[in-house]
Amino acid sequence: DPFFFFTNMKSILSSLFALSLLSLSSAHAQCHFPAIFNFGDSNSDTGGLSAAFGQAGPPHGSSFFGSPAGRYCDGRLVIDFIAESLGLPYLSAFLDSVGSNFSHGANFATAGSPIRALNSTLRQSGFSPFSLDVQFVQFSNFHNRSQTVRSRGGVYTTMLPEADSFSQALYTFDIGQNDLTAAYFANKTVEQIGTTDVPEIISQFKNAVTYIYAQGGRYFWIHNTGPIGCLAYVIEWFPLKASDFDSHGCVSPLNHLAQQFNDALKQAVIELRASLSEAAITYVDVYSAKHELFVHAQGHGFKRSLVACCGHGGKYNYNKNIGCGKKVTVRGKEIYIGKPCDEPDKAVIWDGVHFTQAANKFIFDKIAAGLRMACHRQ
Repeated sequence: DPFFFFTNMKSILSSLFALSLLSLSSAHAQCHFPAIFNFGDSNSDTGGLSAAFGQAGPPHGSSFFGSPAGRYCDGRLVIDFIAESLGLPYLSAFLDSVGSNFSHGANFATAGSPIRALNSTLRQSGFSPFSLDVQFVQFSNFHNRSQTVRSRGGVYTTMLPEADSFSQALYTFDIGQNDLTAAYFANKTVEQIGTTDVPEIISQFKNAVTYIYAQGGRYFWIHNTGPIGCLAYVIEWFPLKASDFDSHGCVSPLNHLAQQFNDALKQAVIELRASLSEAAITYVDVYSAKHELFVHAQGHGFKRSLVACCGHGGKYNYNKNIGCGKKVTVRGKEIYIGKPCDEPDKAVIWDGVHFTQAANKFIFDKIAAGLRMACHRQ
């Protein structure tokens, strides 16, 4: 009976399809991470630079925390949304000894951190001395000492991670932007940076991941760098020619430099996957999400893209000498001149350097699906 045959075949095929979906979902079950260890710069700093060199003052934190929270943002960063989505508390900065709980990981990022160590102080250059190699040393010390201290029992067992958290944790990276801008600010050409600096920067990044793998890290979540040519603090640094700008107001050569770095980083991830056989390494394209925001801001509900929400003066509401939150004293009276805009949730850029909470949420939403798969090697 042909009808019987086709009905049976349909039933068999449906069963096989269901089984294949089941095997796919079991092979790629949703990941669970008991902890996050983060390495990076201001894009993911939850209080490191503030603890080391003085607090990021108001109006930072005003949209969510209600007061400064160590973040160069009006609210949450992408790393905060990652922690939320994994059901974990916000990460305490490793450098912050006051009120920190490290039971679910630690944040080694500080604002201004590069991958390569820079031969200058924070005061001289504005870049952090806590480069990626220093962050690794801090992590290594934390890894060893946290277990020694945890063995004392009592309150330490609730404040420090369990031993197996280190092999089960997600290791997140968002770093590299400062290496590119530091070289640019040092008057190197885009071509020089791309051909001489980028390979060395990427080599040092690979070393850091390899060292963490040697300490038991297995799950790596690596952000590429964003379109630096769309950020006011970079645009305002040098006089640029009209031909340097694209149709969206961003500096094309600098965005091409970021893409060159990202191509090298992506290749590095491929090489790391080959050499670290037990690692699951996810390359996360935040460049595309950030660029989309600059190019189609209004289509995503934003009113301003390149112009900073918090700052003072100029085409981009940005002045490096009058930063977000800056106050001056006139005739004994304090006047707030680095003021925030009325609708931070409608701005892409917070202070000419960093993204707003609303933009960070948009970026996170674009990459969130990958977190469910970040523990799988395929």
